[in-house]
Amino acid sequence: MVVDLVVIGLAVTLFPLPIMAFVLVLASARGLRKGLVFIGVWLACLVAVIGIVVLLTGGQPPPPRSPPSRAAQVATLVIGVGLIGYAVYRRRRTRRGAAVPASADGAVERPGSASDGVSYRSAAVLPLLLQPWGMVGAAAATVVQADLSDAGNVVALVGFCLLATSSLLVMELWMVFSPERAERALTGLHDWLSRHKEPAIVGVCLLLGLWLMSRSLYLLTT
Repeated sequence: MVVDLVVIGLAVTLFPLPIMAFVLVLASARGLRKGLVFIGVWLACLVAVIGIVVLLTGGQPPPPRSPPSRAAQVATLVIGVGLIGYAVYRRRRTRRGAAVPASADGAVERPGSASDGVSYRSAAVLPLLLQPWGMVGAAAATVVQADLSDAGNVVALVGFCLLATSSLLVMELWMVFSPERAERALTGLHDWLSRHKEPAIVGVCLLLGLWLMSRSLYLLTT
């Protein structure tokens, strides 16, 4: 479970769309406060999903090969296949030169206008729109195995939430301690991601999808 949560947490924190949006939030007026709102909502989503799973399982993992355990593995397999399919879809759209229609993508495509118009409400809504819910769903299926009587499992759950938020926390703290240098670097990062967004999305989704599919197939067949 710990290894799976680390892999999923890395994929979540490296997903480019939330990073690009967060740069715009930080670049706006009172960006640090709005950044805290963004991070708070982002973390709340992760904690809520994990809390719901733990509430359903009672903090005790289902026995191996039991219907709940099998259902979690099947869900992980489906999510893995879905991520691979999404990566292939984005790749084909990019090769044909067509823009990928996604309502959330537009929030990170116009740095000038977006940074001028980011409100506290937008800072709270963007994490909901840009949260990679498929990856979070894979984390939820993994958390089914958590045993809250084991302190190591509790640490793993807390660590996952922090790891999945780490890129946002690093940018927020960088802006606090070195605002001018951070602003230049983050603007460059946004410009780079704008040019390489599609390969980054395809790579993250494909790698995580292959990992989830292989792990769930192994568990289902052994």
